[in-house]
Amino acid sequence: MQMPPIDVRTLAQSGAQALRRGDPRTARESFERIVAAGQADASTCLALAHACRALDEHAAAHAAVDKALALEPRNLRALILKADHLAAEGDKRTASSFYQAAVRIAPPAHELPAELRGELGRAQSMCTRYAAEYEAFLRNRVGRGLEERASTKRFRHSLDILFGKRQIYFQQPQYFFFPGLPQIQFYDRNDFPWLDRVEAATADIRAELIEVMKDQSVFKPYVQGDPGRRPQGGDRGMLNNPDWSAFYLWKDGEIVPENAARCPRTLDALADVPAPRVRNRSPSVLFSLLRPGAHIPPHNGLVNTRLICHLPLIVPPKCAFRVGNDTFAPVEGKAWVFDDTMEHEAWNGSDRARVILLFETWRPELTDEERGLVTAMFDAIDAYSGDKPAWEI
Repeated sequence: MQMPPIDVRTLAQSGAQALRRGDPRTARESFERIVAAGQADASTCLALAHACRALDEHAAAHAAVDKALALEPRNLRALILKADHLAAEGDKRTASSFYQAAVRIAPPAHELPAELRGELGRAQSMCTRYAAEYEAFLRNRVGRGLEERASTKRFRHSLDILFGKRQIYFQQPQYFFFPGLPQIQFYDRNDFPWLDRVEAATADIRAELIEVMKDQSVFKPYVQGDPGRRPQGGDRGMLNNPDWSAFYLWKDGEIVPENAARCPRTLDALADVPAPRVRNRSPSVLFSLLRPGAHIPPHNGLVNTRLICHLPLIVPPKCAFRVGNDTFAPVEGKAWVFDDTMEHEAWNGSDRARVILLFETWRPELTDEERGLVTAMFDAIDAYSGDKPAWEI
């Protein structure tokens, strides 16, 4: 039997008026006629859902919201109303997924109608509430005592990632990537026993540094470039910027004789370091100076076949260093080893210079054969190009 034609616009207006005057039954009848005629859009389905909800007809309301989402999967009002229905039914986990979907796809707040901004804010609050409840439950069930055991550090970090407290950072070298290596931001200090000798020489190294610093003109910008060989604009203000400067004892695989002669105790302290020996590239050993108020922007190193070592020598207050998720204040004489192909940055918020000794070591996971192959590969690259590479540690 063919249904008689209907006036969709009149029925929609009638239903909306009935809702406003508090007559959900009449409103439902108007919207149901539009749906039955197969002429309902998402807004009609949502209006029907509101009418059914006012009548405590929850199954019908839920079905109307599902129909609205079938017509417009990214409809913010439908997503939030769907989440509200699920929350009322006690299904917090699924409700959270719909609230999150609404928050994730929403345009900037200033582009939304005022009433929808309020609804979106409520959705965000519900996301925060459910996330806190979920985290508290899991930590109570599996997280008791984890902070007390070093053996659970990686698992604790996995929980932090699960709860959005930590981001996932991966190696992103600018030049060469060696696959299959662990994604570790800061390495365990105890894995590098040769650091004992380096740290023990802190006072001698600092004394040589202080002599060098009597003429700060010997410090040159850490990031330097030849416009003819290096594209400009990708260094976020650090190219040829003296705020981040260096005094090299070794640079790009070659000793700097006049500088090394001034710092014999420093080089002696590094004698046990398994540094890469790669012509035109490694090792590099330098005093890295960050001037007052300076910020080294987030960046990634060149290759993941080596690690970077820092020995803080002069560290005024308000200095910080971040690799991936972990930020800390350097302590004079306490060295650390990190993967510089992970995003990292540094700050000097003081009114004095911050200086560290910076040097390289092979990644301990590489075998001797692999180290030899990497070295040979870089030699081959240079032989092919015929030029010395543009290379900052």
